Amino acid sequence: MNDVVVFSGSAHQALADRICTHLGVTRSPAEIKRFSNDCLQAQLLANCRQRDVYIIQPLVPPTQEHLMELLLMIDAARGASAAQITAVMPHYAYARSDKKDASRISLGGRLVADLIATAGCSRVLTMALHAPQVHGFFSTPVDHLTAIGVLADHFRGTDLSTSIVVSPDLGNAKVATQFARLLGLPVAAGSKQRVADDRVVIDSIVGDVAGRRAIVLDDEIATGGSMVELMDRLEEAGATEAAIVCTHGLFAGKAVERLRGHPFVTEVVTTDTVPPPADWPELTVRSVSALFAEAISRIHHGRSVSSLFEGVDPTHAPPQPRLPFDTLP
Repeated sequence: MNDVVVFSGSAHQALADRICTHLGVTRSPAEIKRFSNDCLQAQLLANCRQRDVYIIQPLVPPTQEHLMELLLMIDAARGASAAQITAVMPHYAYARSDKKDASRISLGGRLVADLIATAGCSRVLTMALHAPQVHGFFSTPVDHLTAIGVLADHFRGTDLSTSIVVSPDLGNAKVATQFARLLGLPVAAGSKQRVADDRVVIDSIVGDVAGRRAIVLDDEIATGGSMVELMDRLEEAGATEAAIVCTHGLFAGKAVERLRGHPFVTEVVTTDTVPPPADWPELTVRSVSALFAEAISRIHHGRSVSSLFEGVDPTHAPPQPRLPFDTLP
């Protein structure tokens, strides 16, 4: 890894340091300055010429500040003659702006992807995009990792005899089914309709959760409104309790207050793709740093990364049966 240079913006330097520890490299210094007119300037304080540069920066609040930092650092690396520049975005916040669901509305997911490519990025490494189609917004190669293997490891070895995996909505059901397969559990889903950014309506639960402990899997929790609504529906459907699991634990607004004291919630598990809240010591945080480090190592050495897309040990996830036409000559 001698030709690898890893930088980090100010969004999540603790994660960058953990990734560097797994890689066996030292995070290279970078300096972000703010001028009197509020403009930012990025300077990379390590040699980048003909080297493989990785810039670690999840897009977390203040999102616009961290996005601008990332763009400036990419531009600085390009100007320093880097051989390849990879934007490592464990959380891509603009993935939620992925469709035109109102008149004259912007598509932030595609616009920001274009900005990253225009700045000089060669490749993107990210995790758990809000919707699969966001992958196609990027004109550069994208390696899209998943954390379901890391999250499943938290429950493996515990008593799951009365558990069931629950997806908050039908759109996330495919990932929830993969997660359930890792743990050998049945799966259910909520029927959700979003009426505002912080308000949803869940009118029913698809699947039998009566008498079971629900393990609710979501890609991202922001304000926690969806989860609180889902807890009420699960309790009405006869579930006994719930563990909440997510990849991106943003926990904005009143989310900590809503979930931490909820009587139906026994535990909340997330990953370190974003900085965890400081006022929630009971929160369980599983690190994805080893997964990102392995992906970076494979990219650098020109090896396949596809085996990491499942993010799981194959012994815990037997292959799904092939469709009949797959066996035809």
